[in-house]
Amino acid sequence: MDKDDYMDDIHARILRVTEDLRAIQRELNYAAMQAPGDPELMEALNEVPEVESIQLLKTALDQMRHFLWFYSQVMSNDSEIGEKLRQTLSKQPANDALQKTERSVAEKFKYATDTLMLRQLAEGKNRKPN
Repeated sequence: MDKDDYMDDIHARILRVTEDLRAIQRELNYAAMQAPGDPELMEALNEVPEVESIQLLKTALDQMRHFLWFYSQVMSNDSEIGEKLRQTLSKQPANDALQKTERSVAEKFKYATDTLMLRQLAEGKNRKPN
């Protein structure tokens, strides 16, 4: 797969996920507006599977938000933070090569974002990443 096809695939997936998230938001908003007047709906929305699925979605979205912040910092060429992140990622130990291939991309980025956040806090730059 060449890079144009790869980027087209990512772009299409982003559009699909964005539309899905908007549809989920509309449906949850509708349910939230209807629930106060409908005790059965309120009870159904508070059952364990529904609460767990909402928590799972929230966790995934939080992780994606952190990743997207990190990604945008790395990809912006003029960013001092992006340069620090690239340097942090390139300082991985050499004996970590086998484990590096086994780790998921998200885990690699999580390490880098954790490192950056700790560095930012240590430098006194107490600002939110988004």
